[in-house]
Amino acid sequence: MDQALSTAELGRLQWRCRRGLLENDLVLARFFRRHGDGLTADQGAALAQLMDLSDPDLLELLLARREPDGDLATPDVQALLGLLRQP
Repeated sequence: MDQALSTAELGRLQWRCRRGLLENDLVLARFFRRHGDGLTADQGAALAQLMDLSDPDLLELLLARREPDGDLATPDVQALLGLLRQP
């Protein structure tokens, strides 16, 4: 079973998830309210990969206007996007 993120790791990840686009911030804030306490290291790594994207590219993925490709087309990123896309 994947290990949960420590409080410090979770705090750093939340800080990194602060975005310049309000729509992204709203989706990410909702995600952390729902899933932050149980976030695993694999989920944290997948989220960190998504944070490397530009705000418009991230929004396209969050709104399911496109699917991840290349290095982002992994089961961990796909599963995380499923959680992020929950209404």
